[in-house]
Amino acid sequence: MKSPIHLNALKAFEASARHQSFSAAADELNVTPAAVGQLVKTLEEWLDTPLFHRMSSGKTRLITTETAQSALPLIREGFDKLAQGLDILKDNAVSGALTVAVSPAFAAKWLLPRLHFFQEICSQTSVNLNTNLKPVNFTEQRIDIGIRFGVGNWQGLSAEKLMDEEVYPVCSPKFLEDSNRLNTIDKLLNETLIHDQSMDDHTGFPSWSAWLKKAGVTGPLTTKSIQINNSAAVLQSAIDGHGVALARSVMAKDDLASGRLVRLFPHIYFESPLAYYVIYRPECAELPRIQAFKEWLFKEVENPRAKRN
Repeated sequence: MKSPIHLNALKAFEASARHQSFSAAADELNVTPAAVGQLVKTLEEWLDTPLFHRMSSGKTRLITTETAQSALPLIREGFDKLAQGLDILKDNAVSGALTVAVSPAFAAKWLLPRLHFFQEICSQTSVNLNTNLKPVNFTEQRIDIGIRFGVGNWQGLSAEKLMDEEVYPVCSPKFLEDSNRLNTIDKLLNETLIHDQSMDDHTGFPSWSAWLKKAGVTGPLTTKSIQINNSAAVLQSAIDGHGVALARSVMAKDDLASGRLVRLFPHIYFESPLAYYVIYRPECAELPRIQAFKEWLFKEVENPRAKRN
């Protein structure tokens, strides 16, 4: 394996190419423009080829040569790999910070009510939550581990199934004060149905139409509906008595246990084709912090504890 040389010069070259300026690169690297220029010159002399066209006037004074431009992606990839390697060396301990990527709804309804259990057994590990519905770049955003809802396939990441999920209708206890209001499934068509649109673009995400078809209800959906793109807000809307929600079992578990919600028609079983997965970079699989958090997650699922209020 060839050892990298002139690392500081390569950093100066990459920053100068990105900013098209020695001065801007110097600000980023916290050195003088003259130092950046000298580093680039040293690299050019060692390579025996120019890396920039230097302009004497105009807004852009530095333009990378065609050869330099073609080499930049590999050089940047090399810096990313070096950063990953240093992270592994630095993070090879249970203590320190662990960055976990989860959706806002999963954080609110499942992870946060249980996270103190992990902190009790790994008190030296601080957890940073990255709550985002959008895909995240584990390398660029320094994500250690994530929990995602889907079919189990995320490019470049290892995935282990954590939990399956069922979907079913829920409502507030107040809805059932009138014992005849929802005593048959077809009466759902008379109620305001709360729709979870948090993963509307995901093939296979359970919908009211799919659940009602499974239950044998063939009538048209009610025009009374509430569309919400956050699973936690869907449940809160049902808790507040605004309608009947099609709940995801993992999200609704604590609300059902506390009595804030009531499950309707429990004899209808509808398993979601999507599930929860623990995801992480393969090269980080053996890091103690990731191993400890993953082990805790699976134990928490296998031996569930009710939320402590």
